[in-house]
Amino acid sequence: MTECIIDGVIDTLKLLPYLFITFIVLEFIEHKLSKKNQKVLVENEKYGPAVGGVLGALPQCGFSSMAANLFSSRVITMGTLIAVFLSTSDEMLPIMISEHANIILLLQIIGFKIVVGIVIGFIIDLFYRKKEFIEITHMCEHDHCDCKHKGIIRSSIKHTIKIGLFILIANLLINIVIFYIGEKNLSNLLLQKNIFTYFIASIIGLIPNCASSVIITELYLSNLISIGTLLSGLLTGSGLGILLLFKTNKKLKENLVILSIIYFVGVFIGLIVDLLI
Repeated sequence: MTECIIDGVIDTLKLLPYLFITFIVLEFIEHKLSKKNQKVLVENEKYGPAVGGVLGALPQCGFSSMAANLFSSRVITMGTLIAVFLSTSDEMLPIMISEHANIILLLQIIGFKIVVGIVIGFIIDLFYRKKEFIEITHMCEHDHCDCKHKGIIRSSIKHTIKIGLFILIANLLINIVIFYIGEKNLSNLLLQKNIFTYFIASIIGLIPNCASSVIITELYLSNLISIGTLLSGLLTGSGLGILLLFKTNKKLKENLVILSIIYFVGVFIGLIVDLLI
């Protein structure tokens, strides 16, 4: 139990720099750009999914959390956010490197996730474009941080602490649940080789905890699950990004749509890959 608490604290501390940088960016946009320039910034995110897909592939899940914040403030589009979520690899990269996995295979998996993220992101933006413009100031007004008088750094620290505490509590609860369920029991769910394996892998991938990507990657490296099952879990594994999205974006229906898209893309891609290979 003590280890669960320590892991939760460490995971949260690792995320704080990403949160702080995100809020600095949002504060800068709010203070330095006019409403007209903010609108131009949002409406010309044509290539956002391509940029998001590449940046999302960076190790760890910090960027997915940044993307959730940026989307909630309407700095990036839904397609860009989904591209980031789908390309995020969380703990997969360091685990494969430590296990001396084939570098070609590693690059192929990362590249494939990037391509899937970019393609799905552009498709989403073709069909889902918010016509209304939402000002970034809604975040500050909601938190009553008095940004104009206290300055960018101070208000960003306040936002970071507030969201950080939320993530810490969520992390602790998730770690405790996983502790009682047992990682072995989660692993056993993936060993049943049938069509439901892809659905289960995608669900496990959605768990906002590094344990999900660790379990899925280790099972694949042990030749216990297929490459398709691996991809189903990794495509949905956006770390704490999903959790932060539900915290910062007040539109529940929109959040559920994003969650559903990511989940079913993971299931579908994993199934197709195993059918073709």
